[in-house]
Parts: sequence; C-alpha cells; structure tokens
Amino acid sequence: MPLFENMQLRNKHTFHMEASTRYWADFESVDELCMLLKDNRFVDLPIFAVGGGSNLLFTKDYPGLLIHSAIKSIETIENDDNVQVRVGSGLVWDDLVAYAVEHGWSGMENLSGIPGEVGASPVQNIGAYGSEAKDSIILVEALNVETLELKNFTNADCRFGYRDSIFKNELKNKFIVCYVTYNLSKDFKPNLKYGDLHERLEKAGGINLKNVRKSILEIRNAKLPDPQITGNAGSFFINPEIPKIQFEELKVLYPEMPYWPVNETLVKISAAWCIDKVGWKGKTLGNSAVHDKQALVLVNPGNAVAADILKLSDRIIQDVKVQFGISLRPEVLFI
Repeated sequence: MPLFENMQLRNKHTFHMEASTRYWADFESVDELCMLLKDNRFVDLPIFAVGGGSNLLFTKDYPGLLIHSAIKSIETIENDDNVQVRVGSGLVWDDLVAYAVEHGWSGMENLSGIPGEVGASPVQNIGAYGSEAKDSIILVEALNVETLELKNFTNADCRFGYRDSIFKNELKNKFIVCYVTYNLSKDFKPNLKYGDLHERLEKAGGINLKNVRKSILEIRNAKLPDPQITGNAGSFFINPEIPKIQFEELKVLYPEMPYWPVNETLVKISAAWCIDKVGWKGKTLGNSAVHDKQALVLVNPGNAVAADILKLSDRIIQDVKVQFGISLRPEVLFI
C-alpha cells in the first residue's frame, strides 16, 4: 500500500484548486485501512477520509493524512424480484448506476451522473430528480476509527434526512464507510415526477430503464458544467426547508416561487431560484463565478482560490437572507 508525502490535490477534488496534503494513502481492504489507522506515524496527526472530492473545498493545505478508499468490488445476491448489491466504497458512483441499469435493476437510475464515489452515498444521502440513496440502501458497513471494528448500520440506523445522515452528525469523523449494500428491483417502476422527464422520455422512444438514465444524463449535462473542464462541486447549497407560515407569506410576494411540501409544518424552497432572483446567476466575483445555467453551482473558471469561492458564497447567503429571510446552508464541506 503506497504512501504519498506532500501530495498535490489539484486533481483529487473537483474544484481543481491548488492545495496539498502532508500524507495521502489509498486502501484496498478493511485490513489496509486498519493498518493506516494504527500506524504510529499518524497518531498525532488529523486523519480524514475522502472520496472523489466532488463535495469538498480545500481552504488550505491539509496538515495530516487523507485516506481514500480503493475498494471497488461488486457482489450480488439475486432472487426472483430483487437483487442485493454489496459495493466497495471506492467505486465511482455513476459506474455503479450504469452497471445496475445494464443488468436491468431499477432503483438508482434517477441518480445517474452524480459525481463522486459509493462511500459518499450514505453519508450525504445523495439525491436528484425525485430519488435519494436512502430509497435503496439497506446496509452500510463502516469502520470505527477508534476501536477498528467494522459495524453494520441498517437503513434506520443511518437516520437519513435531506442530504443528511448520522455520519454527518453524531458519528462525523468517527466511522469510515467501507461497503454499502443496495436493494434493487427487477420490476421497473419509473419515478418521473421531475420536471419534463415524462415528456422527454416519450420523445426518446418510450419509458424504459435505459431511457430514464439517458434522459437524466442529458438533463444534467445541459445544466451542469463538466468538473473536468470547469472546476465546481455541483450543488453548492442545500435547498432550504422553511416553516409553512413563512412560505405562505413569501408566496404572496412571489407566487412563482418553486416549492415542495415536506410535511405539515415544513416546505422546501428552491435555493437556485432564490439565488437567481437576487441576481447572482451567471455573475462573477473576483476569480469565482455562479454558473450561467444553474445558479446552485459556484465555479472556478480557472484561477480561483478557496477564498474567492468563500467570498462569493458569503455574498449570496447575505443577499438571499436580506430579500427572503431564508438562510442558505452550503452542501459543500470546507476542509
């Protein structure tokens, strides 16, 4: 298992900004991960597990050890109606979605094109186009960084919420995801609630599993910049959930405001719409910018540093708060 010193991180995260880490290591098994965590060289250093770097902003050089899963195995157990797929945390997420669709297994096709790796799916409860990872996750195997014991977390144990889980709260930095098991269906039940997806599918030649994936990828590619070309971390902000009373007051002033009821007391609001409404869509600030096709995406056009993105984020949060009384929260993790 190679260990790298003073590793440059420009190609290890999708904002593609200059930063480095004192140490970097890729682990290919739980045993290798345990070896790293027991290594005396890192006892007094911070240790942080990273995936594909699609949800990170390095604000400075990292002074410790960054560890990255290279566990990419896929194991399956099939029955008549369903298949359980146990996947290593280092597998690229969209490779897993493509694999499932190719085999005719339904449940994650609406999550096509999301950047990152499998290990992030339960941590972030990744979601898009009416689906979330929690809809198919049945088991998460994660290593306790103190006891070095592998623990099984059921779906209920993970305490999934909107872009949230126990791994982002009580167990933050206490467990490292090694495997995730998903339950997928052999009976295709399309989720076509999002926008014009139903209409788009009819034009694509009919509603089937492969066409759903194809259409989702087309929608994403039309709206979102390729991080290999333009540095970004996808959706920078979480869609805010606000009290229903506050929403009703805003709806009087902004009847066109997009919204989704969460429960009897909360309503989810489009952060992108708010950012667009206050005038930031397509605008630049210093060396950073807001994408011109999707206001949720902050981009590095080429020469931005973390301070540029942070300044832009702060300005957007301030302007949305002033106009709507809504506090936006970044989805991106600042390291």
